[in-house]
Order: sequence, then C-alpha cells, then structure tokens
Amino acid sequence: MPASRLASSQPPNAAAHRRAVLEALLVTFLWSTSWVLIKLGLRAELPSLTFAGLRYTLAFICLLPWLLASPYQRAGLRTLSGRDWAQLLLYGMVFYALAQGAQFFSLELLPAATVSLVLNLSPLTVAALSAALTHERPSGWQWIGIGLSMGGTLLYFLPLSLGGAKAVGILAALVGMLANALASLLGRVINAHSGLSPLLVTTLSMGLGSWPMLAAGLLWQGSAPLGLTQWAIIAWLAVVNTAFAFTLWNRTLQTLSAVESSLMANTMLPQIVLLTWLFLGEGVDLKGVFGLILVTLGVALVQWPRSPRPV
Repeated sequence: MPASRLASSQPPNAAAHRRAVLEALLVTFLWSTSWVLIKLGLRAELPSLTFAGLRYTLAFICLLPWLLASPYQRAGLRTLSGRDWAQLLLYGMVFYALAQGAQFFSLELLPAATVSLVLNLSPLTVAALSAALTHERPSGWQWIGIGLSMGGTLLYFLPLSLGGAKAVGILAALVGMLANALASLLGRVINAHSGLSPLLVTTLSMGLGSWPMLAAGLLWQGSAPLGLTQWAIIAWLAVVNTAFAFTLWNRTLQTLSAVESSLMANTMLPQIVLLTWLFLGEGVDLKGVFGLILVTLGVALVQWPRSPRPV
C-alpha cells in the first residue's frame, strides 16, 4: 500500500483539526455567497438544472488540466482500482447530480428561507446515519450541539408560510437534504480512508456527476440566452465557489468527522441571512437573531475538544 494511503489513517492532531475547521468555515462562506448568486441567476430566467449543470461542468473543465499537469496526480490516477472508481461515481452522482441539482431546482420553486430550513435538517440525518452505519458516534456534547442547532433553525423559520409554493419544490428540497446527508458520509469514507488526494477526489467525482446533471437539464428544461452577467455568475460559481471551494472541502474531510462537517455546513444559515440582508434586502427580526445565536452555539459545541475516536 502506498505511504500516502497509510498516512491518511493516522489520527489528526489538534493543529490539523483547527486548520481544517478554519478551511471549512472559508468554504461555507463561499458557498453562502452562492445562494445570492444562484437567486440572481434564476431571476434572470436561467433554467435551474441547466444552470447547475453548467456550473459544475465548467468547474470540472477548470480542474482537469490542473490534475493532468501534475505527475503526482497522474500517478494517483493510475493507481485507481475498480472500487475507487465505483465510490467516486456514487459520490459524484449523490453529491453533485442529486444534491446540487435538487437544490437548484428547489430554489427555482421555493423561497430561499424554505430551502435553507429543509437543508438544515441534514446534520440530524447525518448523526443518525453515522451512528447506525459507522463508528463515528456523536458524543453527548455533540448531540446537545445538534439539538441547539436544530432548535435555532426552527426558531428562526417557524411559523413557516409556504404561500403558493409547489409541493414538488418541497419534495426536491427533501431529496437534496437526504442526498447531502448521504454525501457527507460518502465523502468522509473516501477522503479519510482511500488515500486519494483532495484534487483527485474533487475532479473525478465532479466530472462523473456534472455531465448527467447538465444533460438532464438540457433535455428537460432546455437552454437560455446567456448575457455577460449570466456568464460572469456561472464563471465565478464554477471557478471560485466550486473548483476551489470543493477541493478545499474535500481536504477538510480528511480530518473532520461526518457530523462535524455537516454542522460546519450548518454555519451557512447565519451567513446566508446576513448576505441576503446586505444584497437582497431581507431583514432579520429579534426571534431570528436568537435562532442564529443557537445555531452558532450548537456548532461550537460540536467542535468542543474531545478524545480521539476510532474511525
């Protein structure tokens, strides 16, 4: 077995864990800005699945030359087994084609607040799946943090008024939430145990998942005339918020557990609220402020120092 694969099985030290937390927070900020950009793109009548497919396909095209230009990455590519390819295909279909496609589609039909609420059920789903399928069982403090985070989410959004939103939008958001939860576990397994580099995992899984999503969008929704603004949104989402951010996220998955990664993603809630207030004019009432505080406290408890657990 290559030394790089053996090294990935060693428990992370405190410094590596702190660095992974900070990198994950940077990624969540970039992803939070994506919600504003996606909404602007949808307002410009970009078809949702085609929009998502263009974003991730272009990001894959940006990453591929970087991957192939590196002798180290090419060597890793040659060592891929059939099992590695199968895992990357499954990860790509779940994390990109299913989760991201469902998110874009639900944002076309529902308010961003409604989609955010549904997606914030993901940490609890991850905790349940992680406890049932892996040895990464959350500690008592982590369960309290999950509870506070979920309670803060409900406090912020409830009572929820859907107005004229379509039932298919709710179903799409639920599919996206479940796919995100499953992708957290799949990503943890691949990044922590396969020994593959984050760049290799990101590029191949994105390539395997983005093309089906783009094909489905073009066949079902068709394309739309793209002006300079639309191309600028797609390009920024693809290069910065996808190619760079997803590579960095996959690197953090080598250190953070599935529950930790999901709760770090949950910090997007207050970030999205702030960004939508600044750029889309959506305000926050006092109840919402208390909800954001509970979410932040819940994430902090999940990151509470703990003794290493077997993986």
